[in-house]
Parts: sequence; C-alpha cells; structure tokens
Amino acid sequence: MGKRVGIFTASILVLALLVSITVFGFQVGNLRIPSAAEGIKQGLDLKGGSSITFEAQIGDDYSGDLSDDMAIVQTVLQRRLDSLNYSEATVQLVGDRRVMVEIPAVSDPEEAVQMLGKTALLEFADADGNVVISGADIESAKAEYGQLEQNGISQHYIALKLSTDAVSKFTEATKAAANRAGENKNFIAIQLDGEVQSTPFVGEEYKTTGINTAEVTITVGSGEDGTSPAQYAKDLAAIINSGRLPFNLKDIELRTVGATLGEEALSKSLTAGLIGLILVLLFMAIIYRVPGIVADIALIFYGALMVILMAIMGVNLSLPGMAGIILSIGMAVDANVIIFERIKEELRLGKTIRAGVDAGFKRAFTAILDSNITTMIAAIVLYFLGTGTIRGFAITLGLGVLVSMFTVLVVSRFLLKQLVGMNIKSLKAFGI
Repeated sequence: MGKRVGIFTASILVLALLVSITVFGFQVGNLRIPSAAEGIKQGLDLKGGSSITFEAQIGDDYSGDLSDDMAIVQTVLQRRLDSLNYSEATVQLVGDRRVMVEIPAVSDPEEAVQMLGKTALLEFADADGNVVISGADIESAKAEYGQLEQNGISQHYIALKLSTDAVSKFTEATKAAANRAGENKNFIAIQLDGEVQSTPFVGEEYKTTGINTAEVTITVGSGEDGTSPAQYAKDLAAIINSGRLPFNLKDIELRTVGATLGEEALSKSLTAGLIGLILVLLFMAIIYRVPGIVADIALIFYGALMVILMAIMGVNLSLPGMAGIILSIGMAVDANVIIFERIKEELRLGKTIRAGVDAGFKRAFTAILDSNITTMIAAIVLYFLGTGTIRGFAITLGLGVLVSMFTVLVVSRFLLKQLVGMNIKSLKAFGI
C-alpha cells in the first residue's frame, strides 16, 4: 500500500510540474518549452488587427495552372510576412483566385498591402552580384527525388527549366563561376527581392563548357534552419517559381478588427470555460466519488498537456479554436462517464473492485474508440477542406481528441488502479 501511495503522490507532483510549465515555461540546456502566454498566438478575432483579401488579376492570354500558381502566391506572401516580422499572420486561399491575409495587432495595414501586393522579383546572380538571369527566364522549377547518375545514390534535387533565350547567358555565367573555385566564388546565388535564398555551386567540370542546356539540375541538402532535404527542395522550388507569376495581385477587401472586441470575446470565453470546468469537476466528484476525483485530476492533466503542446506547436488560437478545445474536454468527460458507468454495472453484478475496474475499462474501450475516431475524421476533413478559423477549429479539436484519449485510457486508468491498490473496499466510494 505504501508503494501505491508513493506512486500516486509522484503523479500529483508531475501534474503540478505540468501546470507550472504552462504558466512559466521550462528550459534545460537546448530543451525549451515556452509558457502558454509566449507560445500560443492569439488570432485576429482575439487580438484585433487587419484582414486583407487579394485577387489574382488574370489576363486573357493566361495558360498556366491556376491552382499551382495560387499555391505559389500563398508561399510567397507567407515568406514576405515572415520577413516583415509578422510572425503571427496567416495566409489562406479562398476560392479559385483569392487569398486572404490576416495580420493580428496591425492598426495601419496600408504599408503591408503595398509590400504584399507586388510581384516577387527573382534573380540569379554571380558572386559579384551581377544578375545573370531573372524570373522571366525561368519556365518551371520542380522538386524531384531520384538518381542523377547511373548507379548513383538517390537524392533530392530541383529540375529547373530555362527559356531558350536564357541558355546562352546561363552558360557563360556558369562557365565563369566554375573557373573561380580557387576564390570560393564558384556559385550562382538565387535571390528573391534582393535577399539570397540559396547559393548552389558550379562544379569544376564546367570550366570549359559551362552548363549549356535548358534542363538544369540543382542538388540540395538540408536547410540552414534544419529543414529536411525534401522540404528544402520543395520550398526552394516554390521560391524560384514565385518570380515567374504571370499575374499581379489586387487588394479587393480591407477590414480592421478592433482589439476591444477581441479582448471582450476572450474574457467572456475564458469566464464561460472556467465556470463550465468547475461545474464539471464538481459533478464528477459528487456523482462518481473516488473515480470522479480521478477523472478531475486527469482532466487537469489534460488541460495542462493540451496547453503545453499548443505552445510548442505555436498554435494560432482563435474563438473557433477555443470551441474545439471545449468540445474535446466534453468528449474526455463523456468517455470517463462511460467507463465509470460500466464499472458500476460490473460492481453491481458482484465483482470485486479490482475486477470491476478492469472490466469497466475493457468493455468501454470500443465505444470510446469509435466515437473519437469519427470525431478525428471530421477534424481531418475540416482541416484539409476548410480555411482560416475553420482550420484552427480542426487543429484544436483533433489535438484535443488525441490528448483526451491518452488521459482517459492511460492517466485515468493508472491513477484509479493506484487508488484501488490502497484497499478501498466500500462500494459507496464508487457511487453505488
């Protein structure tokens, strides 16, 4: 029994540590977990800011793939926002040819509109900064994976296709670069709006010929920020493609959301959530006694773990996102109710408390799993087919379902077994 008491006490201390992390954060060496206030970003509807909708201006002579080009637009706008330190801003595609940009905490978005709306300037330059070719000389850029040489190893690369007029210019530039290996200047820099994005090297085997073909291969490794070769190749291909957009963007809608509205909505949502949480905790403890108290502890564990994961992921929390959290809390409580009612049925049939607890969890598992899987499917569909705050709702709901499953089926069961091991024999302690 002493061992069970020690384990249960240690579990409570772990819970206290998790709650502390949500408030103050945690760091040991390179491992850092931000606090809730630092890691969780507030969405436009909570913090206030501006919402800008752009529309692609497509001419009659356009013959490209609109869905691919709009995806490139999304990537370029997000990168521009990051470079402007709008780290909490979001970019979502709306319909076939529109993109919506939401920038929290920006009261005057006119300057951002001018910066975001212009077409990206892509340039390939030599080591001295001389522009070799521009985005107009690029026909396509695709991220690929495979063998570049016979019997060679497979690797990630970018298949770059130049226009006919650009081949001669690129040949001369790469020939000159290959002959500057001794100066460590044998590279061609890829620049977007004047900022260097990558510096692929030109091999010395091109000293006499240069790269004299329209089909150019750029091999890639990991990004400087630790990005995988696959993702880095995809990102770099998107950057190159961004300089060849065949249309401009026009801002067709500009809305400002006041911070007062967001603060009021956040305050009311937190108050409602706190009242609901207290009522649920009291209900579980009164109706189910010992299992109810365990469920309350597991629910607090759920809340702390959920906040920590959201802070680590840097979730952009909006009002629909908060609704997803509250819904997943309800599912966690509902799962506990199903389990505890099954336990009570087993105890009424004359089983011992230990056997009743084991049977209750076992027989309730299928019903809990089915309900959570169906909810998870809905969250996945909303995430991939939805936009804006709908995706925020899907993220918090899906994450909440996974965390609630863990707390109900692992944490609750573990804690309840520790209490059962303390020789609790009264059926009244289990609500009977």
